[in-house]
Amino acid sequence: MTNDIQSVLFSQEDLEKIVSRLGAQITEDYKGKNLLLVSILKGSIAIMSDLMRHIDLPCRIDFMAVSSYGSGINSSGNVKIIKDLDISLEGYDLLIVEDILDSGRTLNSLMEILSTRKPRSIEICTLFDKPERREADVYAKYIGAEVPDAFIVGYGLDYDEKYRNLPYVGVLKPEIYENK
Repeated sequence: MTNDIQSVLFSQEDLEKIVSRLGAQITEDYKGKNLLLVSILKGSIAIMSDLMRHIDLPCRIDFMAVSSYGSGINSSGNVKIIKDLDISLEGYDLLIVEDILDSGRTLNSLMEILSTRKPRSIEICTLFDKPERREADVYAKYIGAEVPDAFIVGYGLDYDEKYRNLPYVGVLKPEIYENK
């Protein structure tokens, strides 16, 4: 599996520092608020697991499964909610936890849907931001790191449901996904 990686962008240690920094910033910003972390499955499972342990506040968590990729490498733009939230958002300060903010199409649609459920506030925390690929007017308040316009995998990020379990983030060799 590691033979499929062209280069490592973020080591385990790099990821730990990023998540620790984000957790400290969120802890500071959400003091006295009713924080609800919403993990967007499956990609954000790794960051959500680590991030919630770095937030030194009482908070609640929930999960959504939303898809617009299928088995390809580009968002289709057709957002589909596969698993919805289990609780009402009313009165919560909602923080959407995402693995990567790419085109923004999925998060834009998701923000529209969730805002109708009357949370007190909605913000986005993304492990990685790829601003040069943005197509929708969506921005994260909390960004772990900017990444180049390359197909990255590991630490929750996948290609065709594989590579999520890598403990680092790397660039996938193009021959793995080209002509598929």
